[in-house]
Amino acid sequence: MKRNQIGKTDVRVTDISFGCGAIGNLYRAITDDAAAKVLQTAWDHGIRYFDTAPHYGRGRSEARLGAFLKGRDRDEFVVSTKVGRLLSPGQPMEKADGFFDPLPNDVRYDYSGDGIEAAFEQSCERLGLSWIDIIYVHDIGTYAHGDNNATHYADLMGSGFDRLEALKAKGRIGAYGVGVNENRICLDILKDRALDVILLAGRLSLLDRSSEEELVGVCQEKGTSLVLGGIFNSGILATGPVSGSHYDYGPAPKEVLERVQALQSTAEAHGMPLATAALQFVHHHAAAASILLGTSKPATLTRNMNALATEWSAEAATAFA
Repeated sequence: MKRNQIGKTDVRVTDISFGCGAIGNLYRAITDDAAAKVLQTAWDHGIRYFDTAPHYGRGRSEARLGAFLKGRDRDEFVVSTKVGRLLSPGQPMEKADGFFDPLPNDVRYDYSGDGIEAAFEQSCERLGLSWIDIIYVHDIGTYAHGDNNATHYADLMGSGFDRLEALKAKGRIGAYGVGVNENRICLDILKDRALDVILLAGRLSLLDRSSEEELVGVCQEKGTSLVLGGIFNSGILATGPVSGSHYDYGPAPKEVLERVQALQSTAEAHGMPLATAALQFVHHHAAAASILLGTSKPATLTRNMNALATEWSAEAATAFA
């Protein structure tokens, strides 16, 4: 599988990557064995970049990924995880933040240098790693925090990024950036800080191309790589404009359904399902260093990998340009 450089660093990621939210029991609980099977499926398909976070099952995703990677050649795979949420021992819960059967941890936001380093060390322990390839600052911005973002942003700009730079200088991390769902916060940060990479969820897809308005160009100018998540926009690009379809973590509004219907018609006119067009579009986008595929089902992952292996004709590329 093709590997792409992250920013100006020595980190190189496979151009298809595995997002580990689902193995943290997102939307439904799965067993450790089921998590291991879908990770093995990713590995068997040649995926060597795995993205996780403390947020995913309050540490469960990291623990499961760490168990899977134990004993494998450390130079063969790339791992990214995230900081901004600091975990501490808590009470067992049935569900938290959309994740079922999370680990019994409490969580608080902390974007300060001390909080970021503490979260990083916790992640190293859960993953069983002494260093991590990529660290993303998770969910900074008003999309996640509303009016509370000002305090978190001040902490991040005051000491958080400096601590990440120090960890990078020590060789504890290979690259760092932000993992977010919005363009604006990325542009604000890039005015003052150099970032190696941005994990951007849902803002560069077949349906939502808002990042092309400004962010993609700024990233190209500054040498910041883009890893693309949320490529099905919460599912609607996989299901099509059916009743109950979701966009941006909620029910799809009428105007979105109409746009997706038009995209589906274009895809079918070029002999492919909408989901295949959605996958191929981001995979061939010039700005994409890697695209994240996330699922708990080996069959779903294999279906998506097979879709990516189909031809993306010049005519189809032009139709969706």
